[in-house]
Parts: sequence; structure tokens; C-alpha cells
Amino acid sequence: MGIQLPFPTPQIEYALLLPVLVVLGAAVVSVLVEAIAPESLRRTLQPLLAFGSLAIALAGCVGLWDQRQLVAMGALVVDGPSVLLQGTLLVLAILGALLMMESRVDPAGDPFAARASTIPGSADEQAFGSRRQTEVWPLFLFAVGGMLMFPAANDLLTAFIALEVFSLPLYLLTGMARRRRLLSQEAALKYFVLGAFSSAVFLFGSGLIYAATGSLDFGGIADAVSADPTSGLLLSAGVALLLVGMFFKVGAAPFHQWSPDVYQGAPTALTAFMSAATKVAAFGALLRVMFVALGGAAWDWQPAVAVIAGISMLVGAVTAVVQSDIKRVLAYSSVAHAGFILTGVLAASPKGLSGSLVYLVAYGFVTLAAFGLLTIVRSPAGEATDVRQWNGLAKKSPVTAAVFSLLLLAMAGLPLTSGFTAKFAAWSAAWGGWQTGVVVIGAVSSTIAAAFYLRIIVSMWFADGDDDVVVALPGLGTRAVVAVGAASAVVFGVAPQLLLGLVDDVGVFLR
Repeated sequence: MGIQLPFPTPQIEYALLLPVLVVLGAAVVSVLVEAIAPESLRRTLQPLLAFGSLAIALAGCVGLWDQRQLVAMGALVVDGPSVLLQGTLLVLAILGALLMMESRVDPAGDPFAARASTIPGSADEQAFGSRRQTEVWPLFLFAVGGMLMFPAANDLLTAFIALEVFSLPLYLLTGMARRRRLLSQEAALKYFVLGAFSSAVFLFGSGLIYAATGSLDFGGIADAVSADPTSGLLLSAGVALLLVGMFFKVGAAPFHQWSPDVYQGAPTALTAFMSAATKVAAFGALLRVMFVALGGAAWDWQPAVAVIAGISMLVGAVTAVVQSDIKRVLAYSSVAHAGFILTGVLAASPKGLSGSLVYLVAYGFVTLAAFGLLTIVRSPAGEATDVRQWNGLAKKSPVTAAVFSLLLLAMAGLPLTSGFTAKFAAWSAAWGGWQTGVVVIGAVSSTIAAAFYLRIIVSMWFADGDDDVVVALPGLGTRAVVAVGAASAVVFGVAPQLLLGLVDDVGVFLR
């Protein structure tokens, strides 16, 4: 007679967990390589391990497109939205890794690039992952693995674990800039302190929700909320704290204070990846919590989300106007975009879910490409991030100025760009009833935001430039990242049905 265990035997669907398991397994192997392999071998093995695991995970995601089921004893879920978000994250991770691989500037055929290659630190800032700092690769893979888990988590405990798995490596990576070390380390410290606080708030809110509903599982929480929509003060307090923790991760105002300093202080290659991927992962998890666990209490959380969306759009747009550093401009722009995406969340409907997913995909590729271009505009001090240093850039590199103008216009939501498609999808879901006011605030904020986007575009094309600022010839990785971002801005704007149809095929969350 066998021994009767007091708990069921775990049932793990390894094939359905392939993307997550491959990336986290590669992260563990990467740690061993970093500890055992000689430095010369690490420089080759670590990037190969990273790109190989990300490619295999992406192929696994494609194979899961039609799957709809709970896995890992209900801790994770494989459904249309989770697979779409995971696939988007993996593509963004591959593009981000390409930026991290850039370790030199090739001046061949470009006199400005030839000058840039002699500028102190012009290549040093880009040598983030491939030559001197191979330890970034295991941290990077752990961050990607946690991001893959976060939007697929089906209970609050798994969501918290995923949150910490991707947050802790990002805190370390933020402080690893080779130049401007004090600024980078200050940003890392701020990110860590505020991130730890938000994680504690998230965990406290989860505890209160468990006390009110008796469950951490999203389905169990939904059942408890449906049985008693007015569950009382305990549930309301738990939901409020949970949302505060998640609003921090998506960078919504007034919980955005970490964004400008981290965007400015972190290595630009990391900022590019983090600005795009973190928002996709965090919003994916937020959407699942709001639509699955708390869908029955929408009337309770909609007013709070409406307030946060309105504040985010206005604060992000107005504050970005007065910034003089382009990285800080893009940081406050991301705050405004967080408010735009929350407009889709506010709709609390399948159309709202589709609108938010469309926005996340469109925004991710454009913002990654924009930061990629920042790495090739150089000054004697390193990267030229001051807005005034971009004056007259079109005279030095018309292609760079044209592509950056396109990306900025997409962020502004100009028609025939992916930004217009994204805003239309999110705002049309929320149009009608009292939510129309939030859409109007979004339109006003978008108009304000267009001012600072156009200011940069006008200065690049019509202002007199600084002779000390040059445009370096980008490497193949940077070219690939910028090309994908620019292509997405045009294709998803001119042929929006490609993106809208893809998201429509995804369906809704599995409950």
C-alpha cells in the first residue's frame, strides 16, 4: 500500500510552459557560465545563449497560439492575450538584446561617424553587454523570464513572484552604466527603494483581498466578488493597494516618480528595452486582474482608474513640454501613454481589452526604436541627450532626422501612423457615457503632447546645429531595431487591419 500524501501530485504541462521554462532555464545556465567560463569564452557564449533561448521561446509561443487552458495547477494560464503579450515581449527582448550587443562604432563611409568614433566614450556607452559586462546577460534573461510570467499569472501569489523576478534584475541593470556612474547608481537606488515600496503595497493588498474573499486565485476572487459585489471595506482597501502597486509598474501618475530618473540614468540600451517591455508586461498583468478577478466589481474600480488615467495623461503631457533632456521627455511621454492605455482598461469590455492590447504592441516597437536612435547621436561628453544638441540634425544625417521624426509623429498619434491606430482603438472602446470625459482629456493631452514632439522635429530640420554633435554610423543591431520600429509605425498606420485583426483573433481572457 502506497503512502498517501496530504497534497495532490503536481501536474505540470511542460510543453505549454515552454517559453517561460526555456528563458528561465537559460538564465540559470547563464549564471553558471558567468561563474565558470573564462572571460574570453563568456563574451561569445553569453550572447549566443541569450539569443538562442529567446528564439526558441518565440517559436514555442507561435506553437501555443490556439491553446486555451490553465497550466501548472492553475497558477498560470495559456490563452490568446497571454500568448500575444509573451510573443511581443520576446520580440522586444530580441531587439533589446541587439542594442545591448552594439560594442563599437564603424566609421566606414561616414565622416560624421568617423568623428564620433574618436569621441571619448562614444563606443563605451554602447558596450553594455557583449565585451566588458557579460554579467548583464543572466540578469537580462531573468528579467525577461519574469516578464513572461507576469501577464500569464492566474493568482496573486504567482503574480507577485513574477513581479519580483523581473524587477530585481532591472534594479541592478539600471546601475551598470559605464559612464555617468553616479547618475546611474542614483537612478538604481531610487528605482530599488520605490520598487520595494510598491511591491510591499502590492503584497499587502493581496493579503487584504485574500482576507476578504478567501482566495488568491483570480477565478476564486471573481466568484466571491460576484456573490457579493459590495464585499465591504476590506476588499476595497485590498483592491486599492493592489492597484497602487501595479500603477507604479506601469508608470502611471502620480506613481511615476521613478520613471524620469531611471530613464535618464540607466544605460540607453537598457532604457530602450525597459521602457517598452516593462509596460507590456505590467499592463498585461493589470488587464488580467481587472478583467478576470475584479470584472464583477467594475463599478467600484472604474472611477479610480478614470482619475489615474486623467492625471497620467495631463501630468505626462504638461511636464514633458518643459524638459530639456530627450530621455526625460520620452519618460514623461511614457506617463501620458500609460494614461492613454488606461482609457482602454476603463472600458471594462472585450473592445477595451483589444484596444489596450493594440496600444501595447504599437507603443512597444516605436519607443524601442526611438531610444535606439539616441545611441548614435554623440557629443564630446557621450550621448547627446540635450534637446538643443539635436538642433540642425537633419543637415548632418537626414535619414536619422527623418526616422526620428516619423517615430515622434507616431507617438503623437498622427493619422497614418501606428499611434493613431492605437489611440483610436483604445479611445473608441471608452467612448460613451461618463467615460467620454476621460477620452476628451486624452484628446487635450494628446494635443499638448504634440507640441513637444513637434518642437524636437522643427529643431532638427530648421534650427542651426552644434558642430560638436555628430551622428555615428549605427551597427547592424541598431539598424535592425530602428528598421522594425519605423516599419511598424508605417505598416500599422497605413494598414491598421493587420494589427487589429491579429488582436481580434486573440479573443478574451480565459476565466
